[in-house]
Amino acid sequence: MPSRITCEVRDWSPVTVVRLHGGLDLGTMRSVHTVLDRCLSTQPDALVVDLADVTVRDRLALSVFAATARQAADWPGVPVVLCAPPPDAAAWLAESTACRVVPVRRDCAEATRVANAAAAPRLRARLEPVAEACRRARELVGDACTRWNLPEAVGPASLVLSELVGNVVRHAGTPMQVTLTLRRPYLQLAVLDGSRVAARMTSPDLRAEGGRGLMLVRELAQRWGSMPAGDGKVVWAVLPAN
Repeated sequence: MPSRITCEVRDWSPVTVVRLHGGLDLGTMRSVHTVLDRCLSTQPDALVVDLADVTVRDRLALSVFAATARQAADWPGVPVVLCAPPPDAAAWLAESTACRVVPVRRDCAEATRVANAAAAPRLRARLEPVAEACRRARELVGDACTRWNLPEAVGPASLVLSELVGNVVRHAGTPMQVTLTLRRPYLQLAVLDGSRVAARMTSPDLRAEGGRGLMLVRELAQRWGSMPAGDGKVVWAVLPAN
């Protein structure tokens, strides 16, 4: 008989808790990944996954949590913590190299405390798709780097965020949410907009402010990417935080 699983999402701001009920296998792990992905798109400070009511039918399905944690590390830069796994699942998690990237705690209360403690400093702002948005993006970088004592990151981070914001102004034309997150040794920049059209490399427009294209982002960032998020997409970049 096919397994079934349900996901109960509790938004205990600033931490989101997802409690799973049912059987976890290679079939149901896809729906779990979809729910966890949707939770990450709301950019909580941390994500806790409660496994108390889960029966793990295939240990390979536990890799969904490692995949979610790796994704969350790049964007939105939040810790993922598992809690209360059944004994067999706890043993498999301890043995799995892939899943060792995800902390495991005995209950939801402890996991929430760990997640809160691991939450990274973050600065957010909502910008309109207007020409002044690039200037505001640079001001946000300056504010964040001053607050977090990152003087050497101001220049490259200002250029990268200007490009990400300028790309939204020129192509998406929607309001956007800009997020800067410090997860040492990296500074993470992300721009969430209302267009599902994927970001792509184009020829730079040197006449426009923030018009040098995503090629500049690729040159300056340690990593960068674009992915669907909610009704739009997010474009993120990771830079050294020296």
